[in-house]
Amino acid sequence: MKRATVTIPDDIAPALRAYLADQRPTPPLTAVVHDALAAFLAERGYLPGRPRRLRITPARRGSGTRSTSVDHDAVLAD
Repeated sequence: MKRATVTIPDDIAPALRAYLADQRPTPPLTAVVHDALAAFLAERGYLPGRPRRLRITPARRGSGTRSTSVDHDAVLAD
């Protein structure tokens, strides 16, 4: 296991203290940091065995032509 020293920024520290105070039983800070880091990496697809989330941003209405779904090869060739 890797060791690291983490400095909790002043703007995050109160939220972290409140979170820990609300948990029963209170988890160790290292467990909270491990879980947060695992969730962060999993969300971005860096943990093995966890699928990446597909994020599709729809185009604005009227951004294409009606025939694109039929003539997609011709549209992409342009």
